[in-house]
Amino acid sequence: MAEDGSVPLELLLSRASVNALGEPGPGDAELRLILEAAVRAPDHGRLRPWRFFVVRGAARGRLSELFAAAARRRDPSLSEAQLEKERGKPLRSPVTIVVAAKVVAGHKIPEIEQVLSAAAAAMNILNAAHALGFGAKWVTGANCYDAEFRAAMGLDETDRLVGFIHVGTPLESPPAPERPNPDEFVMNL
Repeated sequence: MAEDGSVPLELLLSRASVNALGEPGPGDAELRLILEAAVRAPDHGRLRPWRFFVVRGAARGRLSELFAAAARRRDPSLSEAQLEKERGKPLRSPVTIVVAAKVVAGHKIPEIEQVLSAAAAAMNILNAAHALGFGAKWVTGANCYDAEFRAAMGLDETDRLVGFIHVGTPLESPPAPERPNPDEFVMNL
């Protein structure tokens, strides 16, 4: 952070997903800052569609069991090793922030814009975690698209899970990812 409190552009350009995350994770004050950044996402119609489940401590085990139960329901033939792999997914980091879009169906603001607002909030979470010195990784997977899993999380059938953001202290310095040249994605009209 610059002396004037601003965030230099280099901070955004240096953000990368971190696979290996450990303790410590963000504490209460840091989580508050991360979520304050999240709710500054664009929000057409001021619907405030974001919902955040902060999973840490004992809640990690509960989410772990939801992952295993959902996997077993989708594929009853899974081996115990495969179920253990599913159980391990929410345990990848000391804190997981589950980001959901609380969709107001039939509203004049289209569903896609409500979901995109929640996705922008998720990106703000990644950037805020990085600004605070933590590593983070945004993942999705079958549970994001599973209506029964969403219901187990307390979400309605119209709501969408945007993803699981794992946050913690990087256990190793990730190599700088190769970034594409933006010119390759710019079209002229």
